[in-house]
Amino acid sequence: MAAPHPLPPDRIGAQKAALRARMLALRAALNPAAGAVLAEHVLRDVSFPPASKIAGVWPLPGEIDLRPLWYALHERGHGVLLPHTPPRGEQLVFRLWHPACRMVRERFGTERPDGEPGTPDIIFVPLLAFDRRGHRVGYGGGYYDHTLAAHPNTPAIGFGFAAQEVAEIPAAEHDRLLSAIFTEAGSVPLTRAISDGAPWWTRTTDP
Repeated sequence: MAAPHPLPPDRIGAQKAALRARMLALRAALNPAAGAVLAEHVLRDVSFPPASKIAGVWPLPGEIDLRPLWYALHERGHGVLLPHTPPRGEQLVFRLWHPACRMVRERFGTERPDGEPGTPDIIFVPLLAFDRRGHRVGYGGGYYDHTLAAHPNTPAIGFGFAAQEVAEIPAAEHDRLLSAIFTEAGSVPLTRAISDGAPWWTRTTDP
């Protein structure tokens, strides 16, 4: 049986745009406070290296709210980095956050800290849709595509609502697979192996 031909870029873009619109409408009925439960799953299942720097995101309106995770990681001695959005076509700049820092109004209705830039050891990636291969659809600006391409060896953990899962994301060959995905329902089993063994950042024993 012949292998299927990959979709041309314009068709992939059109399919992603339609999926993006559908998921934004679906998300409007969901509760961002579910992020508190999602944070509990992450803290249970992910073994963060001591004093590691974790890149997160301050929530956009309607986005699942992972601020409880950022506070918990800060209390455990990790550096929490939040993105400073550059012009379109560039990778995100991550700046150090702490609970008492000054927040600056950002583009697209979010906020970012007025802190020093830092390099993340793990990147949390917001999702509008995902599948169990580890593909994602974001907001269409390309910021995380450029950022993940610039950090090819950094684990990328997607997060969103369980209802944002779809059977298959239209993907191009250059689209990077996520290392893991979490929702308020827990860790999403992926259909392909990350590596020959368990990823170093996954908890395999009780804390």
